[in-house]
Amino acid sequence: MARYTGPTTKKSRSFGESLFGYDKYFERRKYPPGQHGQARKKKAASNYSVQLSEKQKAKYTYGILERQFRRTFHEATRRHGVTGEVLLQLLEARLDNTVFRLGISPTRRGARQLVGHRHVTVNGAVVNIPSYSLKPGDVVAVRGKSKNLDLVTTHVGAKTNNVRQFGWLEWNPDKMQGVFLAYPQRDQIPEKINEQLIVELYSK
Repeated sequence: MARYTGPTTKKSRSFGESLFGYDKYFERRKYPPGQHGQARKKKAASNYSVQLSEKQKAKYTYGILERQFRRTFHEATRRHGVTGEVLLQLLEARLDNTVFRLGISPTRRGARQLVGHRHVTVNGAVVNIPSYSLKPGDVVAVRGKSKNLDLVTTHVGAKTNNVRQFGWLEWNPDKMQGVFLAYPQRDQIPEKINEQLIVELYSK
């Protein structure tokens, strides 16, 4: 259950985009953190620095630490297809990420908590492992006795969730369940991550 617990706004500012969902403090100050703020001069980044930064951004975006991220990358290298794209597909297939994509939770952190507290089922069985990897056809649902939780009803019932649909997912608001239809294609994944840089970093 290891996860990043440090300051989120500071990390988002260092990468220049909100990595943990909407953040009003980030919206106010989108420049890098530090004493000199916008006045600080940037040095030309090396190739290694750019590659490392891209990997770090992916890790913070999906809320996982180095060891788990590395295992996911190695799994991607063993599968057929373009390694970078497969890596993102595996990250998108995580249970906590899917709960977030379905709109059951407004953030991946919140989705991780819902899964860990046994509020989510997969194919009718309770699963409390956020990193659980879904397969096409798996049904993700809010557990029966958890459907009346304020935390769940607030976000599932919000109008904004009606438009948060993704081509590889199907959501039934009446049953509070969704189906993981297929692994997403790269152009379907909205995250601004250059996965090729991550592949080059791990290939060194």
